[in-house]
Amino acid sequence: MVSDADYMRRALFHARRAEGVTTPNPLVGAVVVSPDGVVVGQGRHQRAGEPHAEIFALQDAGAQARGATLFVTLEPCGHHGRTGPCTRRIIAAGISRVVAAMTDPNPLVGGQGFAELRNHGIQVEVGLLGDDAARMNRAFTLVQTEGRPLVIAKVATSLDWRIAAAPGVRTAISSAEANRRTQRLRGTVDAVGVGSGTILADDPRLTARESYRARPLARVIFDRRLRTPPSARVFSTLDAGPVIILTTVEAAGQHPDRAAALQSAGADVIEGTGALPADIRSLVPWNISTLLLEGGGTLHAAAWQAGIIDRVIVIVAPTVLGEQGAKFFGGIPVPLSQLIPVRVETVGPDAWMEADVHGDR
Repeated sequence: MVSDADYMRRALFHARRAEGVTTPNPLVGAVVVSPDGVVVGQGRHQRAGEPHAEIFALQDAGAQARGATLFVTLEPCGHHGRTGPCTRRIIAAGISRVVAAMTDPNPLVGGQGFAELRNHGIQVEVGLLGDDAARMNRAFTLVQTEGRPLVIAKVATSLDWRIAAAPGVRTAISSAEANRRTQRLRGTVDAVGVGSGTILADDPRLTARESYRARPLARVIFDRRLRTPPSARVFSTLDAGPVIILTTVEAAGQHPDRAAALQSAGADVIEGTGALPADIRSLVPWNISTLLLEGGGTLHAAAWQAGIIDRVIVIVAPTVLGEQGAKFFGGIPVPLSQLIPVRVETVGPDAWMEADVHGDR
């Protein structure tokens, strides 16, 4: 027998299909189920400014929505934004029951949609597979509650926890299969971030293959000393997305010629404080809700110590680089007690491990 949880899993599946394209909006999926348990409508929010998941699902269901149950991964909106309130469409369609995975995390509107539905006699249930929905929309929640993006630290390492043969030396560690997986990962985030040391050592383009990317990918370079050369290859790919240099007011004041040269190369230079928690907040106006930090070790270490890393992805290759190699996370301790394992799998010859970072650290 099909359960409510099964219908919600289907709604979550639809929501995830839009991963990487809905920012600054959340991922939302919806399923309409008739009184006899038949799925008569389904949909997902596809991008900001377009109809919400509930609207697509109700349109799909048509007249069969009357008396049906709506399963939705996030509280239906009851306010006017770029689109009209979903609650009114739900009420007009004759839905008798709404099952939502989670409340809208926006403190200004959270709970209002549920209240309106209940005021119109609709049965409302909240929390089914709520943990799954909350993890899926962790980035949206952080923007709403803390004004900052979700930060994912991705590290490729050897068996002896080295990220390069030596500090500042470009070293290919991951397999072709893991590299393809990384390309897909870049297709689901809003921005890729690296330190200026990675730009100097590797000169990466920081792009995602077009087949994995539905919208521009921002590239963020953390550069407190404005060391990034205007000739860096990342500036040859401005059609793939903006290049943002996060520096400090002091550096821009001391080296105005460097800042001007980077701007001429196509960079947007943000003059911050040098404190990572504050600086990453400056990325939110760029519609960056998810930031993938790809290195190097100095940036990873600083981000960990600043407490801004929310998720860790470690790719371990079956190789040994030796004692001279650059150390994982710059050699700082990362207590396992602060990590909550989410996934461990084999990608080609490599191990791909994902963990969420415990909030209390």
